[in-house]
Amino acid sequence: MMKNTVILILLLISGLLPAQENTVEILGKTNVNTFKCTNTSIAKPAGSFSSETKLPVLQLKVADFDCRNKMMTNDFRKILNSEQHPHFTVRFIEFKKNANSYYSAIVEVKILNRKRFYTVTFFENKNMLTGNETVRFSDFGIVPPTKMGGTIVVKDHLELTMKLKNL
Repeated sequence: MMKNTVILILLLISGLLPAQENTVEILGKTNVNTFKCTNTSIAKPAGSFSSETKLPVLQLKVADFDCRNKMMTNDFRKILNSEQHPHFTVRFIEFKKNANSYYSAIVEVKILNRKRFYTVTFFENKNMLTGNETVRFSDFGIVPPTKMGGTIVVKDHLELTMKLKNL
């Protein structure tokens, strides 16, 4: 009886807590392994996906990314020079519906004061927009890092995944 009561309370509490609305993940590979750095501390951006005049801009704190490994998280922050460039941004330039739940967006990604434009396809499910795009370290003038005297080499390609509440 007590066990059922605890489970019921936990279910009620979890229903009251706000679900994580916005997430940005960066997935990369090395010649040995894969890594994923996630930022779930994204404030609700100003703007709306339904507004042609004021589309959202995501201001991402580099220090808020977590790679689930302290050393890797520190390396990630160092690669992105978080002390001199504490933020990077994803600015929506264009956002339009293609068909059913698919959207096409042109986004500007700014890292280390370098801007690159990408066309990203988003899919909407349960009022959440999910899109991913391949970016490269080299797009932003970053040489892919190596570790252990070059034994471990990080690949240039990264997958940038955005999961955003449809504003």
